[in-house]
Amino acid sequence: MIATSMALIQHVCSAPLARAARPRFLAAVISSRNLSIRSSSSSPARASQADSHVLLGMSEQELQQVALDFGQQSFRGKQLHHLIYKRKVKEIQDFSQLPQAFRNDLEEAGWKVGRSPIHNTVTAVDGTIKLLIKLEDNRLIETVGIPVEDAKGSVRLTACVSSQVGCPLRCSFCATGKGGFSRNLKRHEIVEQVLAIEELFKHRVTNVVFMGMGEPMLNLKSVLEAHKCLNKDVQIGQRMITISTVGVPNTIRKLASHKLQSTLAVSLHAPNQKLREAIVPSAKSYPLVAIMKDCKDYFLETSRRVSFEYALLAGVNDKTEHAVELAELLHQWGRSYHVNLIPFNPIEGSDYQRPNRKAVMAFAAALESRKITVSTRQTRGLDASAACGQLRNKFQKSPLLLDSEDLQTQPDIAVAC
Repeated sequence: MIATSMALIQHVCSAPLARAARPRFLAAVISSRNLSIRSSSSSPARASQADSHVLLGMSEQELQQVALDFGQQSFRGKQLHHLIYKRKVKEIQDFSQLPQAFRNDLEEAGWKVGRSPIHNTVTAVDGTIKLLIKLEDNRLIETVGIPVEDAKGSVRLTACVSSQVGCPLRCSFCATGKGGFSRNLKRHEIVEQVLAIEELFKHRVTNVVFMGMGEPMLNLKSVLEAHKCLNKDVQIGQRMITISTVGVPNTIRKLASHKLQSTLAVSLHAPNQKLREAIVPSAKSYPLVAIMKDCKDYFLETSRRVSFEYALLAGVNDKTEHAVELAELLHQWGRSYHVNLIPFNPIEGSDYQRPNRKAVMAFAAALESRKITVSTRQTRGLDASAACGQLRNKFQKSPLLLDSEDLQTQPDIAVAC
């Protein structure tokens, strides 16, 4: 988002939260991992060889074929699948269940698991943990684990994952965009974020939201591949996965054609085109009318309700008249919509301010009185560089490789799927 711009200002990426994780759950997390602030001591990962292959992201059937290609029986592929996704083993030589000769052959042929080291973690008082993961090219990406414990003690753990290194869209309130853009993430680089969160929390991830660094629709091929792996191999239900976008022409239709049962979240942030262009510069290439038509078609194609993310910026888009205009816009295009209000999560160097509670409640009430389903997202992790991109920008001082002007000429940013 973020990923979408919504996610770039608010790392709380799950559905409306019932209540924050209880202190006893937080204490268990911190005591087991000592995660207040931690940096990796390992040396930077070397760049992979051109002919290397990655096991993470492959299905059980694909891993069985790998085993057969190396002269092993197919059950070795099932063992590989278990070692990678259940036991989360990071190095081939640590696959102790496999014959030593098979492990050696895999490494000699350039195969690797595809896991990256954690460079830094920061834990907020509410239990939210933000991770910096160092990729093979030494770029840093962020992912966030958000625990919520209900009255019965059951924990829902949401992973907010990145889809790009940086973001080329540069929304006006976005910390990630300020840090520039480098490249798309590969399938395994998305999946490994979820596995890393499960390891840190020692708990299964129940929800995944593509609302971290980057715009998922500009990396739709890898996002869909990762989505399939998370669903089939990590075993997270499709309805527990949300794909967010600030809006990229033609991509919502492409996503609809896959008929996923996941949620589409569109970062709207304004009820009219003029205001949206001021907040989201990329909106100039994707008019609001076109977005709304694509969202209506998405619902007709998938029967899945679209969620609209709306970041409330004090004095900019948070007035009651904005809410009235937003309600009129949504009614014009149908009724199968949900609005998720997100009070602005402050970032360093931004002129935007967080609206007060009274303004947020008035905005929500104006929507509800006009029969718009609305929820207000609970802010989490304000003491943990919460806005997407903030923590990365503290550590990644060197400029990223590409500017947004290069977007049209880079084949790595293709949206074909």
